[in-house]
Amino acid sequence: MKKDLRQVTVAEVKTLQALSITTFSETFATTNDPKELALYLQKAYALEKLTRELQDKDSCFYFAYLDGELAGYLKLNVNEAQTEQVALNALEIERIYLKADFKRQGLGRFLLEHALKVAKEKHCSTVWLGVWEKNFSALAFYKKLGFTEQGAHSFFLGNEEQTDLIMVKRLEH
Repeated sequence: MKKDLRQVTVAEVKTLQALSITTFSETFATTNDPKELALYLQKAYALEKLTRELQDKDSCFYFAYLDGELAGYLKLNVNEAQTEQVALNALEIERIYLKADFKRQGLGRFLLEHALKVAKEKHCSTVWLGVWEKNFSALAFYKKLGFTEQGAHSFFLGNEEQTDLIMVKRLEH
């Protein structure tokens, strides 16, 4: 199986929007209130918001492909684009999502390894991400890859406050 990554351009914002809504829904629809999920999707993945994010010099999106098929995406942030300041000189993995049919095929690790490579290229000393405390498979995945829990923050799914655990990995240079 051939895995590929390609940086997303502003011209592909509608593809990114559709993929974002699909992957987030597939991941969280069965464990969340449908009204709150719909509110979140409408706000988080609005075309104007995604366009601004794509134009931000401190953010970068990548489409992931498996055998030429669009399978998921990755969003990385540095500097002011990070959703919060977890550590000095850090890179945030804000989003790492795969379509349901492409999970458990090594793509998650592939995306994470790319994030670590970008962090090293940017001379970051820390990589971090937030994971919903009830997303047990993701928590296990990140722990297996050397991330450790370092606190928590609130995440709002629509109007519902949830807790994301902050997972951190220190990098060796």
